[in-house]
This record gives sequence, C-alpha cells and structure tokens, in this order.
Amino acid sequence: MESIIKVVDLKKDYTNDEVVTNVLYGVSFEIKSGEFTAIMGPSGSGKSTLMHILGFLDKLSSGQYLFKGQDSSELSEDQMADIRVNNIGFVFQTFNLLARTTVLDNVKLPLVYNRRIKERDRVAIAKKVIESVGLGHRLNHYSSQLSGGEKQRVAIARALVNDPDVIFADEPTGNLDSKSGQQVMEVLQDLNDKGKTIILVTHERYTAEHSQRIIRLKDGLIVEDEKVTNQVRARDGELQK
Repeated sequence: MESIIKVVDLKKDYTNDEVVTNVLYGVSFEIKSGEFTAIMGPSGSGKSTLMHILGFLDKLSSGQYLFKGQDSSELSEDQMADIRVNNIGFVFQTFNLLARTTVLDNVKLPLVYNRRIKERDRVAIAKKVIESVGLGHRLNHYSSQLSGGEKQRVAIARALVNDPDVIFADEPTGNLDSKSGQQVMEVLQDLNDKGKTIILVTHERYTAEHSQRIIRLKDGLIVEDEKVTNQVRARDGELQK
C-alpha cells in the first residue's frame, strides 16, 4: 500500500504576545492508504493539533507534511480548501449538525460546494450514504430529533458524502453512551473494511483498540507507535485475534 500521509520532523508552535508555546516537537510517521490508525494521548498531548494539521485546518511551523505525495508547503490556500472539500471528511465530538435542518439536508450540505454535481444528483448521493450508516428511515427528521448516536452517524454520513480519501474522527464517541459509541465504532470499522483510511483521535485506550495501529503522543512527542494485536471489533464486542 502507498503512503497517503507522511510527516517528517513536524513541529508546531503558537505565538501570542511574543510568548511562544511549543505543541509538537518533531513527529515523524507514515500512514498507508486503507489503514485504521488511532492517535491517542491525554489532554494537552498535541493530538488534536496534529489532526488539524493533517486535515489542512492548520499549518505546521516546520518539518514536512506530504499528502498523497504532495508537499503541503507547496499548496495554495485554494488548493488546501479543495483538498478539505474533496479528499478529507471530518467527524467531530460535538457533531456540528444544523439543529433545525433535516438529516438529508445536513448530509447534502458539503455537496453544495461541488458545482460539478447537480441538485438531483446531490439528493441521490446523500440518500445513499445515509442508508449506508443505517439511517434511511430518518431522512426527513430534524437533527434535533435524533439521539446522540444517530447524530454522530449523520455526521459520519456527511463526512462520506464527497467520497473522501481519509476520514478524521476526533473523539467521535466522547459525548455518547457505551452502546451508541459501539454503534459509531462499528460504522467506522465497516468503512475501513471497505478500504477507507480512518484516523481516529482519542484519549481512551479501549476506543483506540478498535483501530489497527496506535500512535501515542505525550507532551508533543510520539512515545509509542504499535500495531494492535487484539483489535476490538465493535460488531460483536469481542476481540478479533
């Protein structure tokens, strides 16, 4: 498999009133296409900052970041925006859904920015991905009428609607009960089984063990990068050896 993401000596710092705060001190790793990787660490470890850089929501301070072989430093703002729309899907802990908007319209929203797709095709594409996460019966419900687990599955459907290369899931089970969290992890694992590259950001070891590989951060450094030998399968709640 080819590397879809490669970072070399990536560093990130923020300057506020001439005070420099270092967040990432020089991390290096590769993620292959089709991998399910968890980035794990406690609050303040730099994992969310790293995800924002990998997802083109923020820029590195120094080092190198290659996405599908393209050096991010060579990309214009418009090119990075294009990657965010067409190549990357985001799933956040807080869902980020429009409360007084239907499931269908929430999922269809990213397609509005793709002028090559006609309105009738947007509806068909959105319906298909909603059905793929098991919410075909909720098409015309408002997001405010859904449970937490259903909201997160809608968020996953919205992340999928542009058929991205990578899905970033930032603490996707953080606001959910254990049953709903398992349902969300099942959807992510099913997507990975179909070939999608998943990058999961979490502070929980058990959640991270649903992935195939765990990159553990502490104080802005990678302290462990290991293959998961006993992957938790959400569908049956058992360990797959």
